[in-house]
Amino acid sequence: MPTPNPDALHFLQTRRSRPAKTLTTPVPDRDTLTDLLTVASRAPDHGMLEPWRFIVIEKPAMARLADIAEARGTALALDAEQIQKGRGQFDQGDLAVVVVEVQKPSPKIPPLEQTYAVGGVCLSLVNAALASGWGANWLSGWVSHDRAFMTEAFDLAEHERIAGIIHIGTETSAPPERGRPDITAITTWQ
Repeated sequence: MPTPNPDALHFLQTRRSRPAKTLTTPVPDRDTLTDLLTVASRAPDHGMLEPWRFIVIEKPAMARLADIAEARGTALALDAEQIQKGRGQFDQGDLAVVVVEVQKPSPKIPPLEQTYAVGGVCLSLVNAALASGWGANWLSGWVSHDRAFMTEAFDLAEHERIAGIIHIGTETSAPPERGRPDITAITTWQ
């Protein structure tokens, strides 16, 4: 019989992302964040390609990124609410990690499997932060999908894209529990 880890299982059963707008200072210092990034990088990675890299956004860079988001939203003719939402995650942020998907050529590992691996890194980073007592939230939105924003804000190459922007900080309020999937409705046994 396997040996269960009840503490880890309880954490996974009760984990809950913290809304980025409720996070504040203090934020993890560089050594602490490096530890969290190390944990995140233990995500499943078929072929050990490491198809990701990290860009840490500290408070001084947030205003610049907010301005770029607003300019891009205006250029895209987005409505004011969309522009504010894109800008807002940087206006309100104190620390975030951009998880960048870096597609790597491989005869064995298709691009989709590399994308799955990077998604695992994003979730692992959120979970590592939460397990360490920080609040964390994985955001994306239109800024994460706009090629011009990616290029201007982070100088991403054509084979790179934003998988997620993980905000990490001290939570100011615990979010209410939310509905969860009905497992019996989405599970088939064969």
